[in-house]
Amino acid sequence: MRVSILVPAYNEEKTIERVLLKLLDLPVGEREIIVVDDGSTDTTGRMVQQLAAIHPVIRFFSHTKNLGKTAAISRAISESAGDILIVQDADLEYDPSEIPEIISPIVEGVADVVYGSRFMVKRASRVLYYYHYLANKFLTCLSNILTNRNMSDIETCYKAFHRDVILPIRLQSSGFGMEVEITAMVCKTRARTYEVPISYYGRTYEEGKKIGTWDGVAAIWYILYFNLFHPYTKAGRAYIKTVNASLQKRQT
Repeated sequence: MRVSILVPAYNEEKTIERVLLKLLDLPVGEREIIVVDDGSTDTTGRMVQQLAAIHPVIRFFSHTKNLGKTAAISRAISESAGDILIVQDADLEYDPSEIPEIISPIVEGVADVVYGSRFMVKRASRVLYYYHYLANKFLTCLSNILTNRNMSDIETCYKAFHRDVILPIRLQSSGFGMEVEITAMVCKTRARTYEVPISYYGRTYEEGKKIGTWDGVAAIWYILYFNLFHPYTKAGRAYIKTVNASLQKRQT
């Protein structure tokens, strides 16, 4: 199965080259690495273009201004050609070497969606902000109440999907809202969802961490909207119907 690795990047000149080199070394067979430079003001875009000139497996796209992670992922999804799509942040908070284990349940045919959970620790997890931990637990709990799923980490970067599940989605949120929106909508379908443990090497704000308090406040609104209202809109119903039809066809 061909793997599309989706890399949203914004001002990540310190880490983007190392991330891409790690992705190039992955033992996953046929793959494409889709990098969307989301209006970076540093040398991120130029560094990616230089690597793409050497490695055709890297495909580069850019936004003229910063539109947020959701917009970058939406662009990457639309440009992808893989059977499996997985998100990889451009920093080094998540270890690219763990991608084969994350997508394994999809490759083996037992899952349609896999989340890499930072709270099912495999090797290491950096000790950082307790308030972030509480906020993540609260958002995950609120989401679980409305989806009736026992997930442990909806805000994780590592989300992997079979193409049939993620390609039909038309993301409506902004900023970091995709984490909640995708979780809510996927849980409204018959997609088989798994979690696997991952390591987490978090950054401080001084080291470049970007998510803030208002992103958490927005996430509460998105959890309520995408669980209680959006699934009943024309776009929401169309997504659920399309995905369920594809899953039924593929699994029978």
